[in-house]
Amino acid sequence: MKKTGLIIIVALLALVGGIMAKEFLSTAEKTTPAPLPDFNLPDVAGNLHSISEWQDKILVINFWATWCPPCLKEIPEFIALQQQYAAKGVQFIGIAIDDQDAVEDYLVSTKINYPMLIGGVNGIALAHQLGNSVDAVPFTLIVDRQGQIIHRHPGEFSKEQITEIISPLLK
Repeated sequence: MKKTGLIIIVALLALVGGIMAKEFLSTAEKTTPAPLPDFNLPDVAGNLHSISEWQDKILVINFWATWCPPCLKEIPEFIALQQQYAAKGVQFIGIAIDDQDAVEDYLVSTKINYPMLIGGVNGIALAHQLGNSVDAVPFTLIVDRQGQIIHRHPGEFSKEQITEIISPLLK
């Protein structure tokens, strides 16, 4: 009987902890618009790119890593969304918080139709500067055409969630 009571208490604590974590993460998603600062990162070929190259577009900036299963799960959806919305001014940008060799190896097997930048350790600091206060991977920002960060999303981001946020921006 004592074992059953202990299991119930542990389960209730886990439930309360899960609810609190969900509330914390959903609060982190609510974003007060803030300007996206200019930054430069190299692509896999070593060419330096400024984020301002994509000004006047709706940006979906995704911080990810090759060792992160939720990150790899998102990428096919991002590829599909990039294809679907490119003509409407939506630009996905991947920022790998990984080393260049790991990203190059991954890109051999996965053809990505959006720019892939290498952030490495600096990418972690950049994500934190842009609002990743929980140091989540993946971490995704949505930036409107005026260059304002309008949404921060720690953790996995579904196609449906992204569509819900960017659809009003397309009008």
